Amino acid sequence: MNTTGVGLTGLPDRPGAAQGPARGSGTAGPQPQPRTDAAPLPARLGLGLLVALVVGSIVGSGIFGLPQNMAAGAGAGAILIGWGITGVGMLLLVRVYQMLSLRMPELDNGVYAYARAMAGEYVGFNAAWGYWVSAWIGNVGYLVAAFGALGYFFPAFGAGNSPAAVAGASLVLWSVHVMVLRGLRGAAVLNAVVTAAKIVPLLLFILLVALAFRVETFRLDFWGTPALGPVLDQVKSTMLVTVWVFIGIEGASVYSARARRRQDVGRATVIGFLVCLALLMAVSLLSLGVVAQPALAGLPNPSMAGVLESAVGTWGAVLIYVGLIVSVGGGFLAWMLLAAESLFTPAGGGVMPAWLAKSNAHGVPANALWLTNGMVQLFLLLTLVSKASYLALISLSTAMILLPYLLSAAYAVRVTRRGEGATAARHGSDLPVAALATLYCVWLLYAAGSKYLLLSALLYAPGLVLYIWARRQRHERVFSGPEWGLLAVLLVLAAAAAALLGSGRLAL
Repeated sequence: MNTTGVGLTGLPDRPGAAQGPARGSGTAGPQPQPRTDAAPLPARLGLGLLVALVVGSIVGSGIFGLPQNMAAGAGAGAILIGWGITGVGMLLLVRVYQMLSLRMPELDNGVYAYARAMAGEYVGFNAAWGYWVSAWIGNVGYLVAAFGALGYFFPAFGAGNSPAAVAGASLVLWSVHVMVLRGLRGAAVLNAVVTAAKIVPLLLFILLVALAFRVETFRLDFWGTPALGPVLDQVKSTMLVTVWVFIGIEGASVYSARARRRQDVGRATVIGFLVCLALLMAVSLLSLGVVAQPALAGLPNPSMAGVLESAVGTWGAVLIYVGLIVSVGGGFLAWMLLAAESLFTPAGGGVMPAWLAKSNAHGVPANALWLTNGMVQLFLLLTLVSKASYLALISLSTAMILLPYLLSAAYAVRVTRRGEGATAARHGSDLPVAALATLYCVWLLYAAGSKYLLLSALLYAPGLVLYIWARRQRHERVFSGPEWGLLAVLLVLAAAAAALLGSGRLAL
C-alpha cells in the first residue's frame, strides 16, 4: 500500500485495501510514487450519480442514428440476431465488470487496472491508451452529430463538419472544459440532470412509433434484400454499431475509486445496462415497422427524426433534433470526465508521465483534461480536411475499445480459474460468464474487420512515446522480453496501416 495514505487516484485508500499486482506474474510490481500535489479530495459519488454516468455515457448520439445505422447493412431478421448477440454479450461484459469490482476491490479504474494485472505494465498502458483514444474520438463524433443536428435549423452548420460547425464545436468544447475544471462532482450532477432530460424525447419517440407500428412493414424483406448479402454478413455489419451504442457500460468501473460504496459500482453497471438495452432495442426495432428497411437505410442521420416525421409529421423531426442536441451535450460531458480519468489513474500508477497525475485545486485531473480536449480540438480541425463522417468516427472509436474489453474479460477468466479475490464475492457461474465474455470479445474483433483493426494499430502506436517517457521518469526498464514481441507486432501493423493510407487503399 502507498505509505502516504493516498491511492492511485488521489483518494484515500480504503482501510485494509492493498494495491493489486502490477504484472501478470502475480508478484507485486513497483509501487506508485507518492502524489506531490496537495489538491483537496473530490466528493464521493453515490448510486444515483454512478447510474447517471453509465446511462449518460451510453445514451449519447448513437441512439438517434441507430435506425439507419442498423438498416444500412441488415434486414429485420439479421438485426434481431445482432441484438440477441449484443444483448447477451454485453450482459456478460457487465457481469465481468460487476464481478471484478467485488472480487478485486483494490484495483481502481478497471479497464486499465485489470489489463495491467493480467499482463504487465505495457499491456495495462495500452488498455488505458486505447480507452482514452476511443473516448476523445467519440467526443469528436458527438460534436459533429450535435452540429449536424443544428444544421437542420441553421444550414451553415451543414453535416456538422463545415467551418461554421467546427468553430461552434470548438466554442462548446472549451466552455465545457472550463466548467469541468471547477469540480468533478458539479459536472457529475449536471450530467445526471441532462441524462434525465434526454430520456424524455426517447420515451415519447418509442410511444408514438409503437402506435404507428405496422407488422407488414416489419416483415417486408425480413431477411434482407439480395444486395445486403448473406445473413452472417448482415449480422457482422451490425456489430460495431451495437457495440458503439453500448460503450459506457464500464463507466462506473472507471470511476470505482470515487464511489461512495464499492457495491454501488456493480449495481450501477447492471441498472444502467438494462435501462439502455430496453431503449436501444425499442428504437431500432420499432422503426422497422414504420419505415421499410430500404427506405430506412437511406434516411439522413439522425434517422430517428425521419422515422418520427413519417409517423406524426414535421414536429416529430423537430422534437428529435432538439432531443439529440440535449443528449449529445450530456454524453459529451460524461465522456470528457471518463477520458480524463482514464489518463489520471494510470499516471498515478507510473505507466503514464507523472504530470498527467496532477489535480487542480478542485480535485480535477487538469493536465489529463487539457491533453484530452487538445486532441478533440485537433481532430475537429482534421474533419475540415478529411470530411470524416459521423459513422466513420464512431466505428474507429468502437474499434479502439475492443482490446480493453477483451483484456478485462481475459483477466476475469484468470481470476476465476485461480480462485482469486474476495471469498464472499465468488459464485459458481463466474468462470463460464468470464469465458463466454472473452469469446464475445474475440467475435467483435473478427466482426470489426481488418480496416478498423489496422487503423486502431496506427492510433495505438504513438502511445509508445508517453510510455517510454513514464518509464524513464521512474528509472525503470522500459520493456520486458514478451513486451518486445508485442511492440514489434504493433509497429508492423501501424506501418502497414500508414502505407495503405498513403496509397489510398485505406481510408477513414
